[in-house]
Amino acid sequence: MSIIAGYIMPHPPIIIDMIGKEDVLVVKKTKDAIEKIANEIKNMKPDTIIVITPHGTVFSDAFTINYKDSLYGNLGKFGYENIELKKENEISLVEEIFAESLLENIPIAKLDNDLVKRFNITDEIDHGIIVPLYYIEKIYSNYNLVHINYSGLSYIEHYKFGMAIRKACENTNKKIVFIASGDLSHKLSNKGPYTYSPNGVLFDKKIINYLNEKDIRSILNMDAYFVNEASECGKRSIDTLLGTLDGYDYESEVLSYEGSFGVGYGVVSFKNFINNNSKKIYDILLNDEIIKQKKIVENEDEYVKLARTTIEEYIKNGKKIDVFNMNLPVEMLKKRAGVFVSIKKHSLLRGCIGTTGMGVEKNIAKEIVRNAIEASTKDPRFNEVEEYELNELVISVDILEKSEKVNDLKELDVKKYGIIVESGYKRGLLLPNLDGVDTVEKQLDIVLRKAGINKTEDYIVEKFRVTRHK
Repeated sequence: MSIIAGYIMPHPPIIIDMIGKEDVLVVKKTKDAIEKIANEIKNMKPDTIIVITPHGTVFSDAFTINYKDSLYGNLGKFGYENIELKKENEISLVEEIFAESLLENIPIAKLDNDLVKRFNITDEIDHGIIVPLYYIEKIYSNYNLVHINYSGLSYIEHYKFGMAIRKACENTNKKIVFIASGDLSHKLSNKGPYTYSPNGVLFDKKIINYLNEKDIRSILNMDAYFVNEASECGKRSIDTLLGTLDGYDYESEVLSYEGSFGVGYGVVSFKNFINNNSKKIYDILLNDEIIKQKKIVENEDEYVKLARTTIEEYIKNGKKIDVFNMNLPVEMLKKRAGVFVSIKKHSLLRGCIGTTGMGVEKNIAKEIVRNAIEASTKDPRFNEVEEYELNELVISVDILEKSEKVNDLKELDVKKYGIIVESGYKRGLLLPNLDGVDTVEKQLDIVLRKAGINKTEDYIVEKFRVTRHK
């Protein structure tokens, strides 16, 4: 057998009557759509339900799949420990998914006791699983569960993972339902957990339209920075589900969409799968990725090109380039400044190291070389960049201006100014215009934590401008 249906489902605890109370009426369309899915699943009587969730332990470089025999979780973090879910794990399918992933060179880790102890993480199922299954459990509970946490890997890697999941399911004699758990933008209004962004509204509109039109290619090719600006948690779950559809015709329906409470809730069904090799688009998506990265590199200026060339030469050959052998602008060879080199991979930070003041090297070019090597090999938060990653990196270079003391926090602007805080020997710096940092309060809170300074301590704040090359 194989996957007989797939669903995109949000996970707001407020759709549960006991938690949402009168607010359940505000999300009635979402609740009704989820109850419709529950009835469909009751009629299909699947042996197994797979749920991929964004709210378990998410590793930047690997998927995780739960290996416990019995799975358990509750909504205690929302004040309702009595709302709980206990299910048996479908271990045979877990083994199939793990094996197929390894065959396809997809990074995946077993969420077992060893991993839990090693990283001090939890293996309990989270609200991203409990909430979507809540109304299903009320009318149908005769199924085993597979719990998967998505990763920080690329959208296309999630699509490929979905293909591996489909193949693993076809190796069993089980009827299986796949649920992609995730909310859409959290920036639809100032009522939500984040500050309003027009990109949040645009993201939801685009993804719902693409799903309506079965435009999988456009979903997979959505700009990572645009998606990140929307502050969503469902995109990678959706990408994985779409991967299970590669090579299939299917019927899909957007059952509901609401932007209640500043968060987008989309409910979508996928059914009646028919094999159709002409619908295989994975190779097309791979080529799209190559073209996108080529455009990124082609549009880099001299500052970023120098950082990229430095990283590639050092990672491949262990050599440090000589800036005087390159045709660089005079200002890069004559001026001094503090420089930060930031590396991202699939919109997630992969390394960032920098210097302040006038820097430590004789010119900006040497400063870039120094910090590009440090960011790619010595950022203590990350492993060294490896050669296979070089074609996936997005690099930016910030040239810092001289800082000045801040006498009033009203002088600050998260888009224009980075800030430095200092108290005795403790010091922290945060660059301006960072993803997810949209208020001065948040900027200050982050930099104080970085410096290890308590808000109650006396500290000095300085601001600085940067010229960002990316």
